[in-house]
Amino acid sequence: MNLIDKIDEKYKISIKEKDSNSINTLRLVRSAIKDKQISIRGKQDSLSDKDVITLLQNLVKQRKDSIEAFNKANRQDLIDKERAEIDIIELFLPEQKSEPETKEIIDNIIKENDFSSIKDMGKLMNIIKSEYLGVIDMGVAGKIAKTSLGK
Repeated sequence: MNLIDKIDEKYKISIKEKDSNSINTLRLVRSAIKDKQISIRGKQDSLSDKDVITLLQNLVKQRKDSIEAFNKANRQDLIDKERAEIDIIELFLPEQKSEPETKEIIDNIIKENDFSSIKDMGKLMNIIKSEYLGVIDMGVAGKIAKTSLGK
């Protein structure tokens, strides 16, 4: 069962359980997937699980950005809503590596490829994106990579 099917299945279960928070969040996710499918029509057959993971990560990032804005506006009710949506979206994302695990992976990639300067940052990030998509937070990876390559 691919990721889109899992999302659809969870959506149907949420409707049966009358879980309005899940229904609304999953409806939003399904809408984003449909938009993406429309935008790629003619270019490729369908969305891969990697494409869906990237889309879900973008949705989580948008919610985290909203939480920052709501923190400044002191709107706890909206912060709680965004956090609940993040929890639902993250059900479909692979387990994220911790910061120490991410650092270890990045250090290994640097050693294996003899990267030595910040000029190798693009190559390093491309390897991380291709091999660890969805498993490593790219924002955290970027900070760690910059520190590791800057030595």
